[in-house]
Amino acid sequence: MSTERLAMTGYDYIALDGQHGLMGYAGILSNLMAIDAAHGPAGIVRVEANNAAVIGQALDAGARGIIVPLINNREEAEAAVRSARYPGTGIRSYGPMRSGLRIGPTPAEADAAVLLLVMIETPEGLANVEEICATEGIDGVYIGPSDLCLAVGGRYPNDPEVKEEFEGAITRVLSAAQAAGKIPAIHTAAGSIAKERISQGFTFITIASDLTHLEAAARQQLQEAKS
Repeated sequence: MSTERLAMTGYDYIALDGQHGLMGYAGILSNLMAIDAAHGPAGIVRVEANNAAVIGQALDAGARGIIVPLINNREEAEAAVRSARYPGTGIRSYGPMRSGLRIGPTPAEADAAVLLLVMIETPEGLANVEEICATEGIDGVYIGPSDLCLAVGGRYPNDPEVKEEFEGAITRVLSAAQAAGKIPAIHTAAGSIAKERISQGFTFITIASDLTHLEAAARQQLQEAKS
């Protein structure tokens, strides 16, 4: 129910985290249904791995977009494309038990309607970002800032000692995506950061998470009451 309410606040999409989020397949399915019930944003799923089975399940459950983590090179990006697309382009098995109600109905129409983003967040992925962006079939690249910070030598996410290297990596990914005509996407920890990334040129921006939103709102209400 909380997902359905969030989906009615005006966001373009709600991303469900199958990698680090505390939900299994049943949770992804029920949350996608809640998002659709709000008749507003798209339901996007970050899958747990670059795996054809989990990508296919998320799509069959009705995901309108897939975010694939930990992509290191063109070959892994191509594997994600094959997993997300039906034969002719890929290896997705036909069985859209729920997605067929809303996406498609033919495989070609479903392929055209589903967004595929691959994540740049490892040293190898950053080194190969230009060839990853050139991969036919991906729609964009999505920066995982916490892992990317570690990838450039940070001791922890937002490590100030690697701020210059981190921002340089972000600029490189953005430039590679723009040069290839692909969507530049990024996760941000707050609306203020999202605004900065929009100004920088990113066009697909996730803002924090449900738990951080909840915690921030609860803390603010408590502080107001105590004051």
